[in-house]
Amino acid sequence: MSSGVMHEVLAVLEKEWDAGRTAALATVVRTTGSAPRPSGTSMLVTSGGSVAGSVSGGCVEAAVYGQAMECISGAVPALVRYGVSDDDAFAAGLTCGGTIEVFIQALPPGASAVLGPVRDAADAGLPAAVATVVEHPDPGCLGLMMAVLPGQTIGSLGSQRATQSAADDTLGLLAAGRSGVLTYGPDGERLETGMSLFVSTLSPRPRMLIFGATDFTDALSRLGSFLGYRVTVCDARPVFATPERFPDADEVVNSWPHVYYRAQVEAGMISPRTVVCVLAHDAKFDIPLLAAVLGGPEVAYAGAMGSRRTHRERMKSLLEAGVEPAALAALHSPIGLDLGARTPEETAVSIAAEFISEAWGGTGAPLRLLTAPIHRAGQQPLTAPAASSAESPSPFPHQMLPPPDRRGTRQTPGNRAGSR
Repeated sequence: MSSGVMHEVLAVLEKEWDAGRTAALATVVRTTGSAPRPSGTSMLVTSGGSVAGSVSGGCVEAAVYGQAMECISGAVPALVRYGVSDDDAFAAGLTCGGTIEVFIQALPPGASAVLGPVRDAADAGLPAAVATVVEHPDPGCLGLMMAVLPGQTIGSLGSQRATQSAADDTLGLLAAGRSGVLTYGPDGERLETGMSLFVSTLSPRPRMLIFGATDFTDALSRLGSFLGYRVTVCDARPVFATPERFPDADEVVNSWPHVYYRAQVEAGMISPRTVVCVLAHDAKFDIPLLAAVLGGPEVAYAGAMGSRRTHRERMKSLLEAGVEPAALAALHSPIGLDLGARTPEETAVSIAAEFISEAWGGTGAPLRLLTAPIHRAGQQPLTAPAASSAESPSPFPHQMLPPPDRRGTRQTPGNRAGSR
């Protein structure tokens, strides 16, 4: 599940456990076709009947809610499939053309022994994962959970062999910040089937670095925070870069942008999930910063605001600064998709639309003009904005399918606001 949902779920769970009550968790494990929510999406149901999270955007949640209440009352965990091919699909309300498999289990206060350390790790900004048995020939093994944290595992999946096999493979998913289904034999045997685990990873929030203290920065920091990023605003001018001007940013830094960025690289704080947006629109800041970004570690997205003339001059200056032509191809300049954006808020949407499209391999074209499925089955983000969705199980039980290639994507015109 996503970091934000995990925090929400665990916060509600802790209140229930503190009161000695049991809650139920429903998690989307697999999806096919045009499913309404990706794998890893979760919904928590309390014994009092309140709900946190979502598994379908409303399609099947009444049915899931009922099953969750049965689990709270003592029913065994269940992996339930909802889809248009089922006889009861219309009654369940899944009319969007896909199927989802949802694992529903009760979580009594004793589950805090496994999930509590996961919450602690998340609060400390550390990666963590939870592996749950969702299919097993022994019903008594359903719902067994194991937490995988840096340097330790907590909990058991029924046997030492199964626990060790799953721990090894979960560490691989955790390192990649990916969730997914792993399959083994009933005792953790590789290259067999019988036991399926759903591994939900919780990684620290991805970072969004915005350079330049402008009104566009304020709008983008608000949107970035809404999307789940840890937002940093950096500008060399203390009078403009203040927390009061950017209340939605997690931090506001007064520094020359390229100096700050290089320090972040040296500290290991730049990752393939980092989004970099250069909105200063000032060559003395932009050129040394972009040279550092394009010549440094891989990032999810790097974009720079400016007119087309500014873009041409910027590219020439970057080449003169020693940036390789191949590296320049990774720069999104002028920044954003062509939405006809005018206001800072509209421009922020166009920028976010571009890096979301880049992350998921979208085309940026209107959905009404396309015939392909809206939700690509089993797709992982190419450069994940958050660790939240899962692929279908691989034919090799302890491996995951490779990410899709980028065929079908297209270059899009720059944001018109870039001419400012």
